[in-house]
Amino acid sequence: MAQFPFDLVGFDLDGTLLDTSRDLGVALNATLADIGRPPVPDHAVRGLIGGGSKLMLKKALDLTGGSEGHDVGALWPPLIDHYRRAIAVHTTLFPGGAAMLDALESHGARLAVVTNKLEALAVQLLDELGLSPRLACILGGDSLGPGRAKPAPDLLHAMLARTGATRAAYVGDTTYDTRAARAAGLPCVAVSFGFFDAPPHELGADAVIDHYDELVPVLRRLGA
Repeated sequence: MAQFPFDLVGFDLDGTLLDTSRDLGVALNATLADIGRPPVPDHAVRGLIGGGSKLMLKKALDLTGGSEGHDVGALWPPLIDHYRRAIAVHTTLFPGGAAMLDALESHGARLAVVTNKLEALAVQLLDELGLSPRLACILGGDSLGPGRAKPAPDLLHAMLARTGATRAAYVGDTTYDTRAARAAGLPCVAVSFGFFDAPPHELGADAVIDHYDELVPVLRRLGA
């Protein structure tokens, strides 16, 4: 079999590598309850995720009565505190994720996470799930300072610089991911089971997969 075409595969976190919707929903609804707002239904939380926790909070305020008169910046620290205290209660790899990571490593590809989540929260979550030791690099939305989160390509450039990778691909679930990958010159695979902000086949990815057992063959095809 031909050598695997990528020496590094980077992943977005929320909605791509991990289904974090239930734990994020619990924290979000606890924050809304603090100000007397009704909870966001579980099925609606997925559509609020992507672009960072402040944007998620603003969308939740808009959905439950409007954000006018509320300081998102002031409500954000309590949200983070709620989330930090119960970050990995319900969160799991998406189906096929464990076997997919094993397969990539068996082909000699290293793994990385590049997310708009705060770096400290990403590290905490990956630590609690026992995934951190498998990762060559973990970068969060605040890792490089303000204005450099996805869809800017800066985090993906930093991923390449920190790992020394020469051929990398990126896997995501939103336009923040596909735009960042395109700007960084990396092939991008979108997952159809994530928290997408547009129909999966309209995200602008080079390929779309419906299950993680498709990822290795798709990466071989993209790297050919």
